[in-house]
Amino acid sequence: MLIDFHTHTSASDGALDPCELVARALASNIEQLAITDHDTMVGYEAAEAYHRQRPGGMQLIPGIEFSCQWSGTTIHILGLGVDRACPVMCNALETMSAARVDRGEKIAKRLGARGFDGALQGALAQAGDSQLGRPHFAAWMVEQGHVPDQDEAFNKYLGQGKTGDVKAFWPELAEVVGWIVGSGGAAVIAHPLKYRFTGMKLRRLIEDFMAAGGSGIEIVSGRQTRDQVAHLGRLARQYDLEVSLGSDFHRDAPYSAELGVESSAFDGLRGVWERWSPTRQAP
Repeated sequence: MLIDFHTHTSASDGALDPCELVARALASNIEQLAITDHDTMVGYEAAEAYHRQRPGGMQLIPGIEFSCQWSGTTIHILGLGVDRACPVMCNALETMSAARVDRGEKIAKRLGARGFDGALQGALAQAGDSQLGRPHFAAWMVEQGHVPDQDEAFNKYLGQGKTGDVKAFWPELAEVVGWIVGSGGAAVIAHPLKYRFTGMKLRRLIEDFMAAGGSGIEIVSGRQTRDQVAHLGRLARQYDLEVSLGSDFHRDAPYSAELGVESSAFDGLRGVWERWSPTRQAP
């Protein structure tokens, strides 16, 4: 079956609004979809209201992609099946929103020193109800004519090692995993190869993640080689982790994956999607 447990909407840094994303998933015959915006569930809430009014058998899974710190690196952890109304999750979302606003203020101060006045107000206007992030600063810079497009905004001012590359005070890995598990969800390491760790360091991450209560690893997250997927599958077996599959969809682009991953190719592994299968949920 087609599933997708890693997608983004305009509530964080995606191009499609939540209703558009759900409509596309329905049209693509996806059976299980998780919306996992960065550090916010506003997109899921809008998508859930829209999905409730639409026919079809697609399951919409509440999700989120949290940023956290581990061994001096920013790591992303997916929370799947979390309870948005749980006090633990409510407090977590408030904490992350405050961290993003604080980072936004620091980015704006740095850009101001480079002559780009009004960056914070401009980025907040671009964000609207979305979680504030660097793409909103990039959109404001394009709107103001400071750069021709967002790619140049990141290449010159906002990307890694540039003026606006401000590291937020993200919580530690164990705390974030605790939030997810404490709100009834499954914690999954997102795109584990993106961090470019050595094999030993990746194993240390997995071990610390599991010690904190984490249970899954994403083995498909957009476009990867067969060897990369096979390597992650072996790690999942070695550590007896659930596996998760997703497109990490943000927008239509030449090198971006489309919505949906076929799960049948991974039948020999323990899929996180099995948590929401009809037989698993039956009394």
